[in-house]
Amino acid sequence: MSDFQKFLFEGLPVRGMAVRLTDSWQLMQSRREQPLPQEVMQLLGEMSACALLLQSTLKFDGALIMQMQGDGPVKLAVAEARTGVQYRATAKVLAEVPSGADLAQMLNLHGHGRCAITLDPRERSPGTQPYQGVVPLQAEDGQRFARLAQAVEQYMRLSEQLDTKLVLAANADTAAGLLIQRIPLEGEANLAAKLSPEQQEELADAFPRIAMKAATLTDAELLTLPLDTILHRLFWEEDLRRYDPAEPQFSCSCSRERVGRMLVNLGREEVDGIVAERGEVEIGCEFCGATYRFDAVDCTQLFTTDGGVQPAHGSLQ
Repeated sequence: MSDFQKFLFEGLPVRGMAVRLTDSWQLMQSRREQPLPQEVMQLLGEMSACALLLQSTLKFDGALIMQMQGDGPVKLAVAEARTGVQYRATAKVLAEVPSGADLAQMLNLHGHGRCAITLDPRERSPGTQPYQGVVPLQAEDGQRFARLAQAVEQYMRLSEQLDTKLVLAANADTAAGLLIQRIPLEGEANLAAKLSPEQQEELADAFPRIAMKAATLTDAELLTLPLDTILHRLFWEEDLRRYDPAEPQFSCSCSRERVGRMLVNLGREEVDGIVAERGEVEIGCEFCGATYRFDAVDCTQLFTTDGGVQPAHGSLQ
């Protein structure tokens, strides 16, 4: 069973989250019409776990969308996590992916790869653009990142000014992740003035010390051990406050109505041309494999004054 756990380190400005995806991860893979290369699926597994961890650090109702866009055989990789511990992911592969390829070899062959994270609230005012931050898939010295965790840690440091440690891993059966993050303290400067030097040192040392423990976690341990066992092995000396666990779910937000709006944006002339050539418009969701079909009557209804998307003729398979 997939599992998600939030926790705090009592008395310290550090929080943590851990996720382990099993049945939901396998379900997501099974919904693809064409399987992706193993290396790409492992990347999507790590991205799915990472997106769930990051979305759950936020106090907002909506989606966190992680996009890796590059200049290698993988053109685009996307993972989306939504309120309620729901997620989906997909990738666009343009060329053969070398066996054992890492992040740089898949997405950053020539140093033009980018990591973008978008925050899209569920209730967004019309005309308001979602927040997005973008960082390169390489360090400031030009060293290309081999692992996703390195790129996201840099994103959190540069774009959000949050010290973050991530451990991510995935295989065909499991995708998992551990996040440790320093919590900014409200009125931190004033608070520090009231603490003894020893207390200030303890607070300053908390994140590096705990992050160092997290870094000892191996991919094999992360993929095979229950979260309870992992947290006990790493942090048995710490005072943890755990919150109620949650169960992540693979969930796609596609719908016939959304596809209809996309066709309207495409324009009537373009849509009518497709219908004239093929007899219908067929759109497949790259995330979940669902197929939406619109015949000539459906397409005519799309462009009526009310813009309604009627289910009478089209089908979802």
